Amino acid sequence: MINIGLPKSALGIAAGIGGLLFIGYCIYFDQRRHSDPNFKKKLREKRKQKRLAKQAGTKIPDLRDQESVQKFFLSEVQLGETLLSEGDVDGAVEHLGSAIAVCGHPQQLLQILQQTLPPQVFHLLLQRLPMIGQSFHARHQASFGAPVGSSGSSQGSEPPVIGLSGPPPTFLSVEDDLE
Repeated sequence: MINIGLPKSALGIAAGIGGLLFIGYCIYFDQRRHSDPNFKKKLREKRKQKRLAKQAGTKIPDLRDQESVQKFFLSEVQLGETLLSEGDVDGAVEHLGSAIAVCGHPQQLLQILQQTLPPQVFHLLLQRLPMIGQSFHARHQASFGAPVGSSGSSQGSEPPVIGLSGPPPTFLSVEDDLE
């Protein structure tokens, strides 16, 4: 060890003074930040954006772009499965419902989900499907200005989006007699 010739008490005092200067520096800039007239406005805007981002969930794809719809569909199904495995049933149902909303063949997807999901989760999904569909349609209209289903182009390449305003579809219950 190198002996500088300073007593240990002098090093301790120097470290204490350095710590106090650092804390004073932090307090000074925190006070300066809080006294800024735009601070509260900026803070409210950040909180509002976070809240809106949380409510909006994932980014809605443009339904005229088949590739973005496929990516969205796959990511929503994967996220729904992940959340379900983590025990977040509400989040899983929300994301699986969004995947159903953009699916080209929703009835087939619902049949697959009926076979793979636990019955209580599947019934919850069926109950929430109308609300999820309305929310999805509203978010899409807000993002792209056109209601879902009216692309404004003559291509007609837009995938059909399921109409979720009626009663949930009925499915045959498959019971396993192997016990």
